[in-house]
Amino acid sequence: MFANCQLGGMNMAMPDVCKVPAPPPPVGPGMIPIPFPNIVNLPMAIPPTACLKVLISGGFAHNLITTTPISNGDEPGVLGGVASQVFIGPSKHLIGSFTVLYGGMPATRSLMDITGQNGLVLNAIGSTLVPSQFKVMIMK
Repeated sequence: MFANCQLGGMNMAMPDVCKVPAPPPPVGPGMIPIPFPNIVNLPMAIPPTACLKVLISGGFAHNLITTTPISNGDEPGVLGGVASQVFIGPSKHLIGSFTVLYGGMPATRSLMDITGQNGLVLNAIGSTLVPSQFKVMIMK
């Protein structure tokens, strides 16, 4: 599928179960777990974590090291994720291409590779559903 780069694109994951404040006991439980969508904009990736020597349509190519520090969609869950205890957390690809390497690390693709979103302990598993460009394809 299409190679990921710094130009555009989005990673999306659902459900990102986060804890939302509720009335404290004895009136309520103090927090309620609610599922939210988790959306990550690829242009917000930290540039030094992308491959700075490979440009795709003018944007830095993304590999497995590329990290996006902020995600959107779970802002109401201010008490953190159920698994990660983080909200508005980082996103990172977990699987990449087995044959194409950028800077010595596997390249990432849209629609095929799995992303871990909202913390080091993953609160949501997703994928790149919106490609960042439509010219370069990675087939393997």
